[in-house]
Amino acid sequence: MIDSIENPVQDLWRIFRVMAEFTEGFEELAPVGPAVSFFGSSRAKPQERYYKLAEQTAAEITKVGFAVITGGGGGIMEAANKGATEAGGQSIGLNIELPMEQLPNDYQNLSLHFRYFFVRKVMFLKYAHGFIVFPGGYGTMDEFFESLVLIQTLKQASFPVILMGSEYWEGLIKWMEEKMLKEHKYIAPDDMNVFTVVDDPSAAAKIIVDFREAQGRVGIELPAGMKKS
Repeated sequence: MIDSIENPVQDLWRIFRVMAEFTEGFEELAPVGPAVSFFGSSRAKPQERYYKLAEQTAAEITKVGFAVITGGGGGIMEAANKGATEAGGQSIGLNIELPMEQLPNDYQNLSLHFRYFFVRKVMFLKYAHGFIVFPGGYGTMDEFFESLVLIQTLKQASFPVILMGSEYWEGLIKWMEEKMLKEHKYIAPDDMNVFTVVDDPSAAAKIIVDFREAQGRVGIELPAGMKKS
């Protein structure tokens, strides 16, 4: 009897907490301008190849006028925030409260904190003009496949999805082609064209810039070397 009385009240307060997180996120991120969301393992170490690659890629993204958004934690997230900060750009962390406490990295110049994963996901999507996905685990795969679903179902306007590190991704892509596409036909051929695999940070930055220019958007001052002739 007590549960039946208290649970609706708890749910009501939860609604207000969710609304507060959305409101804060919208207010803080709306003025930021065009941004790119970075994903990847929190377990990557500074001496590792993918950590260094994420740092370099974030710096390149910053140089062509985009803010960098990460989950605010360690590993690839830290590397991307570090690369953006040291390149003089906007470095944003969307931190999440976890049972195994996630400590915000030291390279964020805008840090937001979320209790609810789904609110945080909206922020990654709403303000991103592209996703750059580095090697990672379940969380990284979740973000990658969610982006593909949103594009496939037209729930999100098409935007670049870039997989960094071809060696890491080649097995997954081969399985998608052989099992999902050819053997079972659970996806269409065009569904394999909504992401790009690259290894070069400059190439990733160019994909983002070219897409934005193709969309006819304005508001970014691009270095001369990145502008189309």
